[in-house]
Order: sequence, then C-alpha cells, then structure tokens
Amino acid sequence: MNAYISLDWFDLTLAALFLVLNAALSIWLRLGLARQLIIAAARMVVQLLLVGLVLKWVFGAVSLWLTGALMLVMLGFATREVRARQERPLAGIWGWSIGAGVMATVGLMVTIFGLTFAIQPEPLWSPRYALPLLGMILGNTMTGVALGLDTFLGALLREKAGVEARLLLGHTRMAAMRPQLRRAVRTGFTPIINAMAAIGVVSLPGMMTGQILSGIDPQEAVKYQLLIMFLLGGATGLGVLGAVLAGAWRMTDDRHRLRLDRLVPGK
Repeated sequence: MNAYISLDWFDLTLAALFLVLNAALSIWLRLGLARQLIIAAARMVVQLLLVGLVLKWVFGAVSLWLTGALMLVMLGFATREVRARQERPLAGIWGWSIGAGVMATVGLMVTIFGLTFAIQPEPLWSPRYALPLLGMILGNTMTGVALGLDTFLGALLREKAGVEARLLLGHTRMAAMRPQLRRAVRTGFTPIINAMAAIGVVSLPGMMTGQILSGIDPQEAVKYQLLIMFLLGGATGLGVLGAVLAGAWRMTDDRHRLRLDRLVPGK
C-alpha cells in the first residue's frame, strides 16, 4: 500500500485561508503588514510553481551544466537577500562580494562533503540530491550571515566612539571591535542553535515530515534529518564567522582606523 497522499488545489486554498486571516487581522489592528504578507505569499506561490517545473525538467535531464547553472542562480538570489536584509550594508562591490564569497565557499564545500561522504548519489552531482541539499544549506547560511553582518555593522555605527577610543589606546582593530564581533557572531548563530535545540521536541522539521508523510520509515527519516542538521550547523557557523571577520577587515584599514565611510550612506 502506498502511503503517499496527494493534495489538490482545494486543499491548498483551505490552508491559505490562515494567511488571509492574518492579513485581515493586520488591517484591523493597523499593523501595516497585510500588503507585505500578501505579496510574500503570492511570490512564494509563483516561485514554487516555477521551481517545480524547472526541477522536473532538470531532474529528467541529469545534466552537470544545468545543475551548475541552477546552483549559480541560487547563490545569486541568496547574495541579494543577504545585502537586502542589512540596514546599512557595505558600499560598492564589497556589499555583494562578502556574502557571495562566503556562501559560495561554505555552501559548495559542505554540499560536496555531504554528497561525497554521506549520501553518495550516482552520479555525484545528481540534481535530485545536490540542488535540495545546497538550497537548505544556502537558506540557513544566508540567514546567519545576514543577521551577523547587520548586527556587526549596526553596532559599529552606534558604538563608533567606543571603538575609536580603544584604537587610540593602542588596541589592534580586531581587539578594538571584539565586543561587536562577539555580539554579531552570537546573533548569527542564534537561529541554527534554536533550531537544533527545539528539533524533535518542539518541532518536526519539514524534510523529516515530508519523508514520513511519503511513507519512509521514521528511523530512516531521523538519520537523514540528523545529517542535514549537522551540515546546516557547520555551514552556518563557518559562514557567519567568515562574513563577520571579512566585514571587520573591510571596516578598518592598515593603519587600524575605523572606516564607516565604506558603508552605504544613510537615508
């Protein structure tokens, strides 16, 4: 007996009523979130429908070039989201390159590691495994990097006097910014730490739930979920550390001066 249960559009419409309810409450309470909520939901529907069509085609083609091209597209969108979530990002190419460089390095390294030593699909770059794995890693790393950079750059703006005072007293740039660095790294780590602490007790993660609903043995689903969480935790940690340290390097110069002029001007 196949445990897979098919959903139709009526089922999805019923589920979407909860978002409509939230939008109505936002209008009633004058929260100003209704428009954002509706746009985000519409964007989600369009994106997922398009992704479903594209993935069906790519999975059938099993092409290394198509898989690589989609990975680049995913990385490009993740880079854009990292920069967009910062109130005062770095100006110029640095505002894009730090996020892109960190996520490309960490995302590809951890994805290749997981495919090579754990999942071992045939071929190794099989899009059915490589693309979802990279997507989960990029999504979590993107959140951590965005939070870490935004916290760090915002702290430098607010605490400029304290950082410059420590620099004048002879501290190196890293020592002068240590409180801001620690706070930023802790903030970037928080989502993945909370996710790992609550998983299995407070929540069942989406991938594990999907596998169970599709009929896979729960113990096997647990193994896959543990693998994914270990990879996500490692990638997020390395990504946050790399991005925040790169941001600290860019925000100072060889003369150990704080360079707030390298941020996008405030509105």
